[in-house]
Amino acid sequence: MRFSWMVIGLTSALLAGPLHAADPAKAAVAEDKAEVLEEKVVEDASPPKKAEKLTPSEAQAVDPAGQAPLDDSLTCLARTIYWEAKGADAEDMSAVASVVLNRLGHDGFPDTICGVVKQGVESKACQFSWWCDGRSDQVEEAQRYDIAKEIARKALNQQLKDPTGGALYFHDRNVHPSWAKAYRRTAQTTHFLFYKPNQALAR
Repeated sequence: MRFSWMVIGLTSALLAGPLHAADPAKAAVAEDKAEVLEEKVVEDASPPKKAEKLTPSEAQAVDPAGQAPLDDSLTCLARTIYWEAKGADAEDMSAVASVVLNRLGHDGFPDTICGVVKQGVESKACQFSWWCDGRSDQVEEAQRYDIAKEIARKALNQQLKDPTGGALYFHDRNVHPSWAKAYRRTAQTTHFLFYKPNQALAR
């Protein structure tokens, strides 16, 4: 649309200039060409994207039994929340969802939800252990999975506050991985500790 206003401005300048006064026929031709060009620009312009929102009923319709293939954002995120924070409270689950979204498109991470969740599977170094631990990924507790899906829905709709302070990594509080020493702790919940790169390493 910005270009179309440039076309209109150019047309006005042409009509106001000497060409219009000296040769009306040529001016009319120029005006017709400008209008055609403007119409083409408008037609070729991409329509504005509407914000995609998932309603609770839409979220429920996706993978209701926790057995669908992991090929859509809601399923990938909900399963990650469910398996990574299994037995944890809503705050822990929301924090796990936030880490997935924080990684989205960040340096070193894929630019899709499912890409983030599945990262490392080729090299047997999964970022989220549940994805390649060799166990069944089918949901075992329907009620807990419903909670995970609702949190995933809110996260995808940007309705979820990030309790991790922008963390890209986390681990259970009962373990002490060596990699954590290289990062700055940003938050902690009942079950997890959260980290992101130090300022010197951050993007």
